[in-house]
Amino acid sequence: MIHPTAIIADSAKLEEGVQVGAFSIVGEHVSLGAGTIVGPHVIINGHTTIGKNNHFYQFSSIGEANQDKKYAGEPTLTIIGDNNIFRECCTVHRGTAQDNGVTRIGNNNLFMCYIHIAHDCQLGDEVILANNTTLAGHVHIGDWAILGGATMVHQYAHIGAHAFCSISSIVLKDIPPYVMVAGRPAVPRVINTEGLKRRGFSPEAISNIKRAYKTIYRLQLPLEEAHKIITEMAVKTPELIIMSEFISKSNRGIIR
Repeated sequence: MIHPTAIIADSAKLEEGVQVGAFSIVGEHVSLGAGTIVGPHVIINGHTTIGKNNHFYQFSSIGEANQDKKYAGEPTLTIIGDNNIFRECCTVHRGTAQDNGVTRIGNNNLFMCYIHIAHDCQLGDEVILANNTTLAGHVHIGDWAILGGATMVHQYAHIGAHAFCSISSIVLKDIPPYVMVAGRPAVPRVINTEGLKRRGFSPEAISNIKRAYKTIYRLQLPLEEAHKIITEMAVKTPELIIMSEFISKSNRGIIR
């Protein structure tokens, strides 16, 4: 159903079952997957590709020009997967030519009210960003990560899979997978044990993840030595492979 007051460019591509609400605007380079719902007063602009069964609530702005002063109108991209929910007043900006040219969002994510996802961010699947969370440019977030309300993430910071940020955290460095952080700036607290239980991690795997956490944060080892130990542990605990790889690829340095 397309509301008569909606403005949809002739070249926009809308698949079967797409709904567009009152006073919404869909730009000329936009593609909307089957079953996607665009609520009232939503703007979807730029070279933006959106998958199936997404829901955009009122006053969201998706795929708009980014706020990087170097941006000169290049036809960069916004790519969004399937089954995502964007609540009221979410903003997602397109990528820049200075990065890989795309802001990318995976599947089954929940973005609560007043979320900002800046240019060149890369988000995985099953991510939850609570109200008023802000991601600066080039931020990467792994699968199943949860950011509490009013969390702010510095540009280029990476947040690993299954990580958890407490309310009002300020993230200035990379957060390894499974780690819970809190504070301004955020510091490591514990492992996201409850989240891992809910996602079916075995008691043995959780115990080994806790051991890895202690190796990094409690034994006062140099990071290089701690990383070596975790890499050896990953041979028998595959869940630690992503932690070992995350540390080895960190550019900003992990939170400690």
